[in-house]
Amino acid sequence: MHTVAVLSLQDSLPFDLATPVEVFGRVRLPDGRPGYRVVVAGEAPVVSAGPLRIAADDGLEACERADLIVVPGRNDPLRPTSPAVLEALRGAAARGSRVASICVGAFSLGEAGLLEDRDATTHWLGTEELARRFPGARVDPDVLYTDNGDVLTSAGAAAGLDLCLHIVQRDYGVAVAADSARLAVTPLQRTGGQGQYILRNRPTYQTATLERVLQWIEEHAHRGLTLADIAAAAGLSARTLTRRFAAETGQSPIQWLGGVRIRHAQELLETTDHTVERIAAQTGFPSVSNFRAQFGQTVGVAPGAYRRTFRT
Repeated sequence: MHTVAVLSLQDSLPFDLATPVEVFGRVRLPDGRPGYRVVVAGEAPVVSAGPLRIAADDGLEACERADLIVVPGRNDPLRPTSPAVLEALRGAAARGSRVASICVGAFSLGEAGLLEDRDATTHWLGTEELARRFPGARVDPDVLYTDNGDVLTSAGAAAGLDLCLHIVQRDYGVAVAADSARLAVTPLQRTGGQGQYILRNRPTYQTATLERVLQWIEEHAHRGLTLADIAAAAGLSARTLTRRFAAETGQSPIQWLGGVRIRHAQELLETTDHTVERIAAQTGFPSVSNFRAQFGQTVGVAPGAYRRTFRT
């Protein structure tokens, strides 16, 4: 049986803390035995977790006996993590225990020095800051979780569930993990990464030089636009327009146009029964094959899979 210590940190996100407790606590092996012993460990006997109060089963010394330590996210992930917690994480890693984070709990792993030269992720809103604070980490903003063997990280809250099921599969195989997924009423493996969620939020840029042309692209993306068309709408040369787009958006005008078309397609997949062929034509893609290829590359899943996930 594996022992899991779920850290109870001040200002923890309750969902992040409860997910590993629930998933690992309900794992049963084929003979009926529990697969994990779960302990809630904390520096203090009781901590505030949003509107809740969480009582710890044990102190941080429980990390010394754990095979896996799980670090939940906190409401303010940029607030320094307690030195005692960081020391417990370093000590556990040095002894060969696995250390995992849920959502922005990755910032605590970074503070402990455990992300250096390792793959990592966190909630998509925090990936740029994670990469900035810990440049030695290989931060991937799209994946749902990363597994370096000894250090594991996950994206937003629901991705913590994906990570926990992945760990169960690693420890006990597909059959036990699939049974745990059925108990949680979730697929054992979700298709795609964070990209399918990120693009649902429309990017906004406050820029005097591009605001008008960005709005123009928004309204005319369904047309067969060229760089020359966009430059003419902006009243700029193609070279100047490209330079300003690179400086202010980090993309070329055509890349930006593609992102707008993808987002429009996402909205149609979510809210209509239109065929993929019709949506490709409605959103300005030159062919349905081009649409499928660009959608899969950008979002991480096929249009049909995206519709099944997000159809309202």
